[in-house]
Amino acid sequence: MSITPTDVEHEVRSVDIVVSKANEAGDVTYANPIFFKLAGYTQGELLDRPHSIIRHPDMPKIIFKFLWDNLKEGKDVQAFVKNLSKDGGYYWVFAHVRVAKNPDGSFRNYVSTRKAMKSSAREVIEPLYTQLLEAEKSGGMEASLKELESFLESNGASLATFNETMKKLNS
Repeated sequence: MSITPTDVEHEVRSVDIVVSKANEAGDVTYANPIFFKLAGYTQGELLDRPHSIIRHPDMPKIIFKFLWDNLKEGKDVQAFVKNLSKDGGYYWVFAHVRVAKNPDGSFRNYVSTRKAMKSSAREVIEPLYTQLLEAEKSGGMEASLKELESFLESNGASLATFNETMKKLNS
């Protein structure tokens, strides 16, 4: 199913907490009602399907590469994400994604908790993501990574402090 993005934004309110869980393959295994409302899908349309269904084409691939690389190492990731709704609309969130473990330490699932993105953060992230996308188009993931590292360095940060930098932008 190919969805054509529109300029219709779906509001994520400051009281909204959007939650989903995914298996190791990234398939949605649970989502709360606000997730389904914002995404515009029914449970039957999203459960046991790839989480990437809601990936907006405005999202740079380097952000997801960073996310998955860190999750595979057992590290949490905090990042801004623009999601695509079934109706072509979109919504921005500040996501905190972590690995949940069973009592024996084995993998249970990925848990993503999302909240509203502050407008001050959006003023920084939208132009950054546009730059990252342009870099990916012209020079691939390597060029995009260099742009991301440059952005972080200009903010006194690095890939190692990515989460703290993103959290600070949304505070």
